[in-house]
Amino acid sequence: MLDRVAVRAEPARADTVESALVALASQVPLDLLMRGVREAEARLDEDGIESREQELRQERSLTMREDVHGMLHLHARLDPENAAPVKAAIEALVSDVLRRRAPSSAARGPILDDLRTIPQIQADALAQVARHSLGCEQTITPLAKTTVVVRLDLETLRSGIGHARIDGIAQSISAATARRMAADADLIPAVLGGPSIPLDLGRAARLFSRAQRLALGERDGGCASCGQDIAYVEAHHIAWWERDAGPTDLANGVLLCSFCHHMVHRDGWGIRATAGSVWFIPPPQVDPRQTPRVGGRARFESGVALSA
Repeated sequence: MLDRVAVRAEPARADTVESALVALASQVPLDLLMRGVREAEARLDEDGIESREQELRQERSLTMREDVHGMLHLHARLDPENAAPVKAAIEALVSDVLRRRAPSSAARGPILDDLRTIPQIQADALAQVARHSLGCEQTITPLAKTTVVVRLDLETLRSGIGHARIDGIAQSISAATARRMAADADLIPAVLGGPSIPLDLGRAARLFSRAQRLALGERDGGCASCGQDIAYVEAHHIAWWERDAGPTDLANGVLLCSFCHHMVHRDGWGIRATAGSVWFIPPPQVDPRQTPRVGGRARFESGVALSA
């Protein structure tokens, strides 16, 4: 690092920084030391930030390979600006799962046990982001871009000279990049429904309408089983459309994340719903009495909690 900045950095200041980093190296783990090195480089050579940033951007890549077992291998190298929203989106979904697993929320936790490892949750989170993007009716960002926190001094913002930091990303970014990211943090107003929009479509349509999804969201609050964020759930027919000739109505719809949807079908859970409530009926191997368990928003907001 010191060699890279030697052309533009003041020698005396570089010597002081070198001594400080040597002292730091004896006190902290390598990852923290590397953060200190990157921060020092940004301060010693502010004029070189944009050129280094461009070098990193040119090295960005994503490769995909499917192995003989059918597993898709992904390998990504992302520059800080592109890495920030990917990291923030996945971490937000993982944190949401871990929060709902916490002992303090056990009484109102997921109805179905979630035994996934952190890598498995991260893989599912990436798939959820892609699945949402493919099914989204409008090209809007599912997670607010303000969940990516960019920190910079007021003077850097005003002058456009200096560096900024992204929470969770060690590499500093230029003031120009920080300004561009800040300008991209949109506020999008949402208008919910209207009395003239039909919420029950019967057998006239297979897919739930946007208005129906809004109504199901008011009832279920996200995944009706685990409470997953509403942006990452799908509306499913309780009585299947093809097999059971189930109508596309609120009383036959439920919002489920992909994990809970899979578990419901795998283990044989039943679901009973009305326009205002949803209940899960456990299979005999989970509860021999098959006592219904309240789901949806009522489970997480009214304090109702039923034991297994």
